[in-house]
Amino acid sequence: MIEAFKELNPVMQALIGTLFTWGMTALGASLVFFVKGANQKFLDSMLAFAGGVMIAASYWSLLAPAIEMSSDGAVPSWIPAVVGFLLGGVLLLFIDRMLPALNTDRYLHDIKDNRAKNRTALLVFSMTLHNIPEGLAVGVAFGALASNVTESTLAGAMALAIGIGIQNFPEGTAVSMPLHRDGMGKKKSFMFGQFSGMVEPIAAVIGAFAVIAIEPILPYALSFAAGAMIFVVAKEIIPGSHEKGNVNLASISLMLGFAVMMTLDVALG
Repeated sequence: MIEAFKELNPVMQALIGTLFTWGMTALGASLVFFVKGANQKFLDSMLAFAGGVMIAASYWSLLAPAIEMSSDGAVPSWIPAVVGFLLGGVLLLFIDRMLPALNTDRYLHDIKDNRAKNRTALLVFSMTLHNIPEGLAVGVAFGALASNVTESTLAGAMALAIGIGIQNFPEGTAVSMPLHRDGMGKKKSFMFGQFSGMVEPIAAVIGAFAVIAIEPILPYALSFAAGAMIFVVAKEIIPGSHEKGNVNLASISLMLGFAVMMTLDVALG
């Protein structure tokens, strides 16, 4: 099977690699089906856990690689990270202001509380946005093989796809569980959870085709997604997990989510 994979062109390799990462997102999102009669404390802890996952992913999956990619560039390595990060926050602030004018009832009608509805929309958007540069990164890694096919570069691209896929497992859970907490049905929560990873194969194909054009802006894209995620965590996830008074439990859960994602990112980096 490995030999057959090596014979494929880089675009197909990138597509297969990110179909795996999408599948892992869906697998993580499917945990929502195994939650029966969860109480409010558990659901608040899962929302906070999602916040911890997002904070850790924003640094180790996004900002740190962006800084490393920029180390040999024409500008100081911190500039793409800072510019992208702040632009990501500004975009989410704009979207947050626009949400009341959008017809979110069409997709989120089973969530009755308007604040929870806005939180849900921002969570899904930011996690989906976060997966776009990850898909681009896989596409760029495999696309680069077209001009430099070696065992080591192929192994590196495969390791990147596997690492991102394993990281995506808790990310899928981090979307589906908070949605279910806010009143969405399990099937719909799962669909939104796995949808956040659906963009990775699309982004990977784009990255593989346009590796030369995409690579210089990838640090900005990674940092942009990080800024969007931190905005959601600060504005919605942490306050939302404290709404029912489970502050200490939520704080511990956030730290656990951070620790799990940090472990995966560092161990698989």
